[in-house]
Amino acid sequence: MAGKSSKKKSKSLTPHQPTALGLSLTRAGMPALDSVVAIFPLAPSGAAVGVTGTKYRIIRTTEVDGYEPIATSQGDIGVSLAAAAPPTGDKFQGTDRKAAKLSIVKKKPESFTDLRPLINSLTEESQMVHHVPKITKDSTMNRVDEEKRNVSVRAFLYAASRENDNDFHLIVGRDPAKTPEMYMTMELSGLPPSSSPHFKKLKSARDSYKTFFADNLPGLSYDFYDPPIPIDVAGSLFFDVTHSSGQRPGPKSLKSRMPVIWEVHPITTITFEP
Repeated sequence: MAGKSSKKKSKSLTPHQPTALGLSLTRAGMPALDSVVAIFPLAPSGAAVGVTGTKYRIIRTTEVDGYEPIATSQGDIGVSLAAAAPPTGDKFQGTDRKAAKLSIVKKKPESFTDLRPLINSLTEESQMVHHVPKITKDSTMNRVDEEKRNVSVRAFLYAASRENDNDFHLIVGRDPAKTPEMYMTMELSGLPPSSSPHFKKLKSARDSYKTFFADNLPGLSYDFYDPPIPIDVAGSLFFDVTHSSGQRPGPKSLKSRMPVIWEVHPITTITFEP
């Protein structure tokens, strides 16, 4: 069983051990060394390697989004994470811009072979922050015209966490061989009621993700993947106005290379190792 294998091979680390376990800390998209708490094999779909024959490892860390309550508490973050329980089930448990996060744009996807041109195609943040009409966090706030785009892109999954609203928060980046480094948030939404016209599509994407990771789904802190996992991912665009001020989304070690608070949210399809 994948879960048993992962637990058996998981190793608790001191800050100086990762290099001894063969981690290349100079590779693009790596976590901060002092955040690493365990390294163990990813067993996607019950196998020791992916369908391409690549062996993946999970680098479990204490990195969290800076705006999360755990990150802003005064206590030890590792202790706080150990005591905190991630959400269960699949139902969406948030309120901010719920109408947009749980809906899919009715447009043909624009296709990109690299993340950089997708990011370059997005409307400037200053225009979105001062948008008319104003974009609010209200649960009934749907997409404005600039967000009414579907996109698909070939990229790599570098890290993921599970947020308190039950979204899986994916950090997606360029091919690690390309420069400059560039990352973007893409989210698998928690599910709307089964009566929603979008339920089936969102559930299918979420199921694809859960099937690949099996018993190795992330918790409230970020899991990084070594090497990054190639993916084809598609979904609707979303401007994360909630984080247009204060702490921005993303793990601390990668945020400086995350130039936008635009997201693909919700993800409508995700294919691993295309």
